[in-house]
Amino acid sequence: MLQRVLPIALVACLVAPLSAQAPAGMKMRVDKSTDASDPDNTPDVKVVTAGKGFRVTGGPAVVLWNATNTASGNYSLKGTFTLMKPSSHPNFYGLVFGGSALEGAAQAYTYFTVAQTGAFLIKGRNGEQTPTISRGQNAAIKTPDANGTSVNTLEVRVAGDTITYLVNDQTVHTMPKGSLKTDGLVGVRINHVLDVQVDGFALGK
Repeated sequence: MLQRVLPIALVACLVAPLSAQAPAGMKMRVDKSTDASDPDNTPDVKVVTAGKGFRVTGGPAVVLWNATNTASGNYSLKGTFTLMKPSSHPNFYGLVFGGSALEGAAQAYTYFTVAQTGAFLIKGRNGEQTPTISRGQNAAIKTPDANGTSVNTLEVRVAGDTITYLVNDQTVHTMPKGSLKTDGLVGVRINHVLDVQVDGFALGK
């Protein structure tokens, strides 16, 4: 499959400004959860260029994207996520696709994420609504090793009316696209209080 590497340089954010160390051009949307049992009232998130990718540390849950990175039709979206250390409770991180109006009240996207427990979670976002599409456990998802790190490559494949979700080249869920919007902005989502390195973010046909 021919792939092109997405520019990781992502533009200063409407909701939360990024430091000069962040990849140039990055946009960031910060969550502000009102759930007292899982709040997003942690300090500001830190995003810095690291190697050929970038690293997201601490802070509230965020969506990161580049306004020039859009997908349409049939495509494959992939990224490798290294969890540098476990968080105090399971938090999810992974890919965002089908995004629109990400800086405003009408934000919309779908996200495919994994957690340190070996769980995956697929959810939608429409404004403040976040309906769950699918969730489960899968042995393909690597959990932290003795050093507390884990590396998982996530992929979303859109082909005709089928969406396939893979982790480490293993299918964890398949579903009909139906009315789910897959065309639009692509990026990543990192939940709060995590330390995650993102590499190999790529879009292919």
